[in-house]
Amino acid sequence: MKMPSSTLTIAGRIINQLVRDLRTIILIVVVPLVIASLVGVSVPDKRILDYTAPAILAVLILFFGFLLTGVSFLRERSQGTLERLMASPVSRLDIVGGYLLGFLLFAVVQTMVLFFYLISVFKVNYYGDLWQILVFQVLIGIGAVCMGTFFSVLAKNEFQMVQFIPMIIVPQMFLCGLIWPVSQMPEYLQWLANALPMTYGVEGTRALMLEGQNLLDIGKEIGVLAAYAVGLLILSAITLRRGKG
Repeated sequence: MKMPSSTLTIAGRIINQLVRDLRTIILIVVVPLVIASLVGVSVPDKRILDYTAPAILAVLILFFGFLLTGVSFLRERSQGTLERLMASPVSRLDIVGGYLLGFLLFAVVQTMVLFFYLISVFKVNYYGDLWQILVFQVLIGIGAVCMGTFFSVLAKNEFQMVQFIPMIIVPQMFLCGLIWPVSQMPEYLQWLANALPMTYGVEGTRALMLEGQNLLDIGKEIGVLAAYAVGLLILSAITLRRGKG
């Protein structure tokens, strides 16, 4: 019972800390809503908005989940909190798991806020079951948190963490099918796009919202995203270095 207890303790501390941070709340709620609003008002054709909204939803969840987790986890290191945890009997997997649970709560909140904002304010249509769409978005959020945790372990400061955005996130935005269908890209770009998690997040969300498919129909997308999440979580625990502040 030691592992779940320590993991939940770490998660609870992260949640309490982020709730008190106004900048975090703005990053989680306000900024994504502003971007979603800009997209909503700049697309005059309702049919185009219905097609674009699922991709925007998946991209924003992954982007802000990555950013929030990476910067917050790195802040824990710079303040020495992570170093003190590493010096305790808590395992590395417990530490990473605790941070994952803590950040995941905010990813879920962000998912709910974005989705219901798009369908209530901009009347975006969806044809799949609501709960299945939300479950898949939460899976994207889990992947974003795991990705942010892993790359924050590699970064030495917040500036380096921000540098990962044009290296890791921006290329995925161009290749995931948000701007142009993957099937119409050159073959070598299709190979690259099919290796990126954001592509599967966009395709799965579109299948659920636009085609009315269920979670069983998008087993491939779920499997790829889950594999990415588990792999990055394990790599984060392995590469977590003692004494890094």
